[in-house]
Amino acid sequence: MRRRNAILLGLTGLVLIPLGRFGYGWISYPSDRSPEGAYYRIVASVNRRHPKGIFPYTETAAQHACFTIRDYRRQSQERILASYPEAERAVLLAVHVEEADAPDGADIFAIFARRRGWLDALRRDMSAIAQTTVGGDRATLQTVRGTRYSFRRRENGIWGLTQFTAALVAEAEKAARDAAMIERAAADYERVRGSVGAPGASAVP
Repeated sequence: MRRRNAILLGLTGLVLIPLGRFGYGWISYPSDRSPEGAYYRIVASVNRRHPKGIFPYTETAAQHACFTIRDYRRQSQERILASYPEAERAVLLAVHVEEADAPDGADIFAIFARRRGWLDALRRDMSAIAQTTVGGDRATLQTVRGTRYSFRRRENGIWGLTQFTAALVAEAEKAARDAAMIERAAADYERVRGSVGAPGASAVP
């Protein structure tokens, strides 16, 4: 009986100790309403190679840019399908089909993270936090390796990494320019088809 009780106590300890550690880790994990909490969640996503998990911890401008990229690429795709000659469609659609078909902004972020090797770069540079400096809605987090990460507090209180904003905004601007060019070309194709099909019009100059 004594031996059985000892075994039961041992098994109970094996279960409770990990649960206790998990509970302590959960309680002590910083809120994402702090720069440290946002940073730790980014680290966790990098370690899992899950770029979509980083998206909620990017700043507002970066998130808006991702949705803008998706919307313009989708708009361009629709105009190409509706108005471009069939011979030109396949090549043009293939250029940005992945972005046009992305369900939301997090998927766009994941596309660029993969293309540009952002996860690998973060994995190389991220380490434990040495210090954090907060000034208003801006924060700078320095790791023990000396790498600095800038964060901006978003409207919902979550801190967003600013590292990818410039690249994503530039891609959004490019998507807008491409959409405008495709719109002009689509209008030209429609005008030509309309003039050729008009009564008395000749297809031969």
